[in-house]
Amino acid sequence: MPLPNLVGLNVSRETIERLEAYVALLVQWNKRINLISNSTIADIWSRHIEDSAQIMRYCESDPRLWVDAGSGGGLPGIVVATILKEQAPKSKTILIESDQRKSVFLRTVIRQLDLNALVRSDRAEKIDPVGADVFSARALMSLDGLLFLAQRHLNDGGKILVLKGRTAAKEIKEAREHWNFDVVAHPSMTDNEAKILEIRTFERANP
Repeated sequence: MPLPNLVGLNVSRETIERLEAYVALLVQWNKRINLISNSTIADIWSRHIEDSAQIMRYCESDPRLWVDAGSGGGLPGIVVATILKEQAPKSKTILIESDQRKSVFLRTVIRQLDLNALVRSDRAEKIDPVGADVFSARALMSLDGLLFLAQRHLNDGGKILVLKGRTAAKEIKEAREHWNFDVVAHPSMTDNEAKILEIRTFERANP
């Protein structure tokens, strides 16, 4: 039986099986708490798993620590941690999620999939800086706000990888009013109107 598509990433059958187990948990728990929109369940692999996995295409080295802000149902944080388990076993993922019920779900997934990850149940702006190598987010807040969080939680030389929809260009323009940064807007492989924003250097603009 052929492996499901994972946006061209070279992963093992074991990783695919872990992701499929995650999908099963996501659908099961979604009946009790709102993790993903019910309208996306029929296309859950492409809409959520592939969409999240594609940011791994822009992670060139093995990150020591990856922080995912506003993880919600684990997108992209759980997907990232699952792929890192195979490709970079020593890498650790921190999932930041303020909703307690979603945090319970994330901890359940981490335990059942045996991932090198942990959950911080608070708002990202309240948590002590973690010194991550990579900062990710999906459908959390504007790029302006994400840069503030990334500045708090990234180490020197760390990079940002965030998934943005059709508002990506507008958010970049608005963020430049408060920040100086270089950004590469990679085309999404799952949504023609979406982008993966890769930011390596940024600083607060002078008021």
